[in-house]
Amino acid sequence: MHEERLADRAYAGIVELINTDDLQIGDRLPSETRLAEMFGMSRTVVREALVRLASDGFTEARRGAGSFVKRRPSERLGSHLPMQNLAATMGSYEVRLVLEAEAARLAAQRRSAEQMLVIERAMDALRAALQASGPAHVEDMDLHRAIFEATANPIFVSSFDHMHDEIDRILRAGVDISRSRPPAAINAMIEEHELVVDAIRAQDGDAAALAMRWHLWQGRKRLMP
Repeated sequence: MHEERLADRAYAGIVELINTDDLQIGDRLPSETRLAEMFGMSRTVVREALVRLASDGFTEARRGAGSFVKRRPSERLGSHLPMQNLAATMGSYEVRLVLEAEAARLAAQRRSAEQMLVIERAMDALRAALQASGPAHVEDMDLHRAIFEATANPIFVSSFDHMHDEIDRILRAGVDISRSRPPAAINAMIEEHELVVDAIRAQDGDAAALAMRWHLWQGRKRLMP
């Protein structure tokens, strides 16, 4: 098995350890050596998993002291995707931060009046869906895809479509987790999307890219408690 795939397994194993052992924020993880023994993997693989977990905000490394729990995955996240896929899900955000931010920039620079109307209608539909009690992932997906279509670059659209299933799982989880929290969480989702749409309407590419990047960072954080 490739080392990268083994690192995914170690990543998922450490997250499962945090959940099943009920480790709390600030608790110390077992040492690299102990984790390697537990998972039957090399310390190199475990170290790679720990680096990625720290990058994703789940753990933090303290020099000479080991790795500690920084955040725990939302308990509701497991109902939307298997924990063994969590590494890939978090990794997809790295791709989206690059791809969707640039798509928003290009959409702001290139969108036609007709495409702007499609984006605004998609925003209206998403706002209504989020303010209602039902799922809103379809409307969320429609808005993001409308932005990609406004880039006037079919490669961007095909790239988005290639990631459809992964993005769909993330959107479902994000809405569900946000609905389990105070109403401010849903209001924040609406405001994040509106910032992107407003920047595209103003044809401000830099603002659109920044707003999209902020939205994705916040979406990533929503997968945490």
